[in-house]
Amino acid sequence: MLVDPATFRRLVRARDLLADDTLSVRDIAARVRLSPFHFIRVFGALFGDTPHQFRTRVRVDRAKSLLARGTSVTDACLDVGFASVGSFSALFTRWVGTPPSSYRRTFQIPGTYAPPASCHALMEQFWRSAPPSAWA
Repeated sequence: MLVDPATFRRLVRARDLLADDTLSVRDIAARVRLSPFHFIRVFGALFGDTPHQFRTRVRVDRAKSLLARGTSVTDACLDVGFASVGSFSALFTRWVGTPPSSYRRTFQIPGTYAPPASCHALMEQFWRSAPPSAWA
């Protein structure tokens, strides 16, 4: 599909706006002066994804980055805007091909902090890092 240069610039601006979850697709279409239906159709033809698919891809990519840094699945889920860990896990698995917990174990960057799994692990971590003077 051929797009005139002015429309192309507006669609690139819309793509940047889509990365921000605070605006609806209808609001973004209004900002770039296109009808919502034309915006969705032309955006999909130009970028290969609908605005919703693009926004979902951005969220999944942010979640992958968080998981690689050692963030828990629940925290990553909430940080990228999902309300349900179950729906986040199902969508992540469908898009990435592996569950978020497996992705975290496989792709975690060495040396990043992984929060302890329990209170006992937290206490063990504290006692290992505390200087001997703290034991008295």
